[in-house]
Amino acid sequence: MDFLGLAGKTFLVFGVANKKSVAYMISSVLREADALVVQVVQSEEKRESVSKILPGSDIYVCDVEQESEITELARDVARKHPKLNGIVHSIAFANYEAGLRPFHETSKKNFLQSVDISCYSLISIANAFKNLLDDRGSVVTISISTTRMAAEPYGWMAPVKAALDSTICFLAKSFSDFSQVRFNSVNASLLKTSASAGIPGYLDYYLYAEQLTLRKKALATQEVANTAVFLLSERSSGINAQGIIVDAGMSVNYFDKSIIQKTMRG
Repeated sequence: MDFLGLAGKTFLVFGVANKKSVAYMISSVLREADALVVQVVQSEEKRESVSKILPGSDIYVCDVEQESEITELARDVARKHPKLNGIVHSIAFANYEAGLRPFHETSKKNFLQSVDISCYSLISIANAFKNLLDDRGSVVTISISTTRMAAEPYGWMAPVKAALDSTICFLAKSFSDFSQVRFNSVNASLLKTSASAGIPGYLDYYLYAEQLTLRKKALATQEVANTAVFLLSERSSGINAQGIIVDAGMSVNYFDKSIIQKTMRG
């Protein structure tokens, strides 16, 4: 039985970079469910590499920093795929080339670029593809489990993700005037991805987060993908304008006795 009812449906996925990326795992789960998955990557170079790990995929190129490219992408996709059942927005970027600096020294250029790529792109994509989305379609973005915990390495990306979390609420409300399209996010705790590897000091935080999970085992990208695919399906039709936290219980376990004992003894 096809419980999620995804067979034969078409989904547009932004953000596949390699086999470790959340977008790749979401695409894999969708393909296992016999859905048609259309990929969007940032560059021609990415298209070449993604075509090797997702052979046979229909892959388009779009730099979401360029508004005109998003508009053009919608026109190109519509020629071959006139109806989309869902969109996955798994895009985030922060320029950490200058290294780790105190948050109050965040540059305006870096902050606004992150907002543009990681948050505003969702608004722009939703607007460009609104006429292609099925009336009961679903849009899912990838956020973080909390934007209220000031982890230094993540820096200004946490406020940017907070903006993304708010954006899904406003998009859901706005689209409700003319459709039943839903907007939700999967708010994941720390993952082992190639993107996270570029965050200064991330590994220590990842290992610490693993110890804070109730199961003492890190969150898997597959688990995030499974949640995203559920939100893409009509089985989640009652969920809209929400952020679904997927953190293996980390958020309730900050006072784990084993961690406390290690800290006090140290």
